Amino acid sequence: MKSDIHPKWFETCVVSCACGNTFTVGSTKDKIALEICGKCHPFFTGEMRFVDTMGRVERFQSKQNAAKNNVYVSKKKKQQLKKQKDDLTPKSLKEMLMGAK
Repeated sequence: MKSDIHPKWFETCVVSCACGNTFTVGSTKDKIALEICGKCHPFFTGEMRFVDTMGRVERFQSKQNAAKNNVYVSKKKKQQLKKQKDDLTPKSLKEMLMGAK
């Protein structure tokens, strides 16, 4: 077995949360900073609030608002528009000559 390949172990790693809660654990890092912990997480506190650090909730809500405003065209509607466009344009010279009669 090789010696000196394992990382240094800190018995008293201080973990601090954004809410102010701190506790100690064993880790390979001496300090750990958290955004949310068991004392402030909505699941454990029973509060109704969103935990969003990357803007996912706002992005989802903007998609929902766009759908309400009919910004997106459904797949069926796109197919109908394409079919109407294709019906108006002749496909070949033969179709053009037969349509002229």
